[in-house]
Amino acid sequence: MADKNSKLGAGYAGVQGGLFSKVTKADVGDAFAQMAGDKVILMGWADPFYPDPSIPDVVKQTMLEAFTDGFASHYTMPIGSLELRTEIAKKVKAYNHLDVDPRRNIIVTPGSDSALFFAMHIFMNPGDEVLVPDPSYPSNFLNPKLMGGTAVPVPLKAEDNYRFDIAAFEKAVTPKTKMVLITHPNNPTATVFRKENLEELAKFVIRHDLILVSDQAFEDIVFDGIEFVTPASLPGMWERTITVCSISKGMGLSGFRVGYIVACDAYMDVYYGAAVNVLGATNTASQLGAITAFQNPGFMQKYKQHYDRRRKDAVEILGKVPGVSIEMPESGFFCWVNVSKLGDSAEITEYLAKHAKVAVNDGVNYGAQGKGYLRIINGCLGSDEESRQALERIAAALVRYAGENGK
Repeated sequence: MADKNSKLGAGYAGVQGGLFSKVTKADVGDAFAQMAGDKVILMGWADPFYPDPSIPDVVKQTMLEAFTDGFASHYTMPIGSLELRTEIAKKVKAYNHLDVDPRRNIIVTPGSDSALFFAMHIFMNPGDEVLVPDPSYPSNFLNPKLMGGTAVPVPLKAEDNYRFDIAAFEKAVTPKTKMVLITHPNNPTATVFRKENLEELAKFVIRHDLILVSDQAFEDIVFDGIEFVTPASLPGMWERTITVCSISKGMGLSGFRVGYIVACDAYMDVYYGAAVNVLGATNTASQLGAITAFQNPGFMQKYKQHYDRRRKDAVEILGKVPGVSIEMPESGFFCWVNVSKLGDSAEITEYLAKHAKVAVNDGVNYGAQGKGYLRIINGCLGSDEESRQALERIAAALVRYAGENGK
């Protein structure tokens, strides 16, 4: 048989899923699942409280009723149920300060990863360039390639708290630039982009007549009174911003696979028209559960309290390891740990899986600026004590690694 890549579309050439080579990303192939079979704690999946149960009772009851009465076996419209879109519109108005029409400005998707791909895809032509902050969510770098375009990394600096450097954006923009793609709050750095910085980025986007795609999967979890600003709410940005959201993180309902896109009706008309071909319909029972979750969001505050304790545990425990540095996360349920003084982050990741029996993410998966860093999900596991014990194991293993390598 000819080289398998010779028949692939250009965007998919070189993409690997771990069948013929080693893949280190937690969500590619089944390497992480195999680690679980070896009793390795998985602190690389951004799945709240995994592998322990985390469905609120009121949501669980809705799901049980959906299966008992049999309605769960039927489709909704490919754009999502109107009842769910109506509940989302209420949340978007209250939290994101966008007054949207649930019949014209929202589409429900099977998770935010598919939403992110769809959000971008209607704009992309072969050869288009997408400006992507680095470090950033791995899909932000791969998605443009899959669409025949190119991701152009724009470095973010740790010493600037990973804020947007507009001079760097200006340096990166070309006549081929179509889009700016951000994850806000940022994954993996857990930083929240401030209003002034977002306003600077908005002016850049408008100045160069670009589209902004804002992935806001972690928007529900922001600490220390930091103001969260939705870019689409800024002057001049509603008509050129596509906002992607999820119930996976703040609500802890990752397995439901429910995300959504918010956009002006000019673009939403295209999303509605192509939804059945690209997305199909989001799981009916999951949508019913999501409706109940939006109507009863109080449980999210308890989750946030857990995440708050765990980020503080991570800073306390890992910050004591000589040669390791970690800043207090501003959002989410993960931490971004600088281990560059100890050695290569890929090697350290492997060492932790073997000697601490904890799997974490190598920072290089999040862009060139992630070299020497680890992303550790401290929001998984059912109890705060389990999380703390896993962090202690990581810290002890890092100390051993440093000693073995003369650091």
